Amino acid sequence: MLLTKDIYEITEHFPQAENYGLSSQMRRAAVSIPSNIAEGAGRRSDKEFLHFIGIAQGSASELDTQIELSTMVGYLVADKAQALTQQLTNVTKMLFGLTRSINK
Repeated sequence: MLLTKDIYEITEHFPQAENYGLSSQMRRAAVSIPSNIAEGAGRRSDKEFLHFIGIAQGSASELDTQIELSTMVGYLVADKAQALTQQLTNVTKMLFGLTRSINK
């Protein structure tokens, strides 16, 4: 949730022309991560939960690419991009840990 909040705050400073482009894509990918975890947790089986965790992992990969692209086009400075990438790495590790735990 904190990563999603940070993405919203950072994309506030993107050019207005990106409101329906990269900014919107990043926000949707960021929101998708905790949303899919929550939806999966509310399902009746571990198999369904794992499916939604997989979707969250895919959204995390999307967001990683979008952070890199934002840096390449000059919307994000390197230190902010690095901080976001570190947060994202931590989230991804937690998702893999959750997957391992459910599979046991």
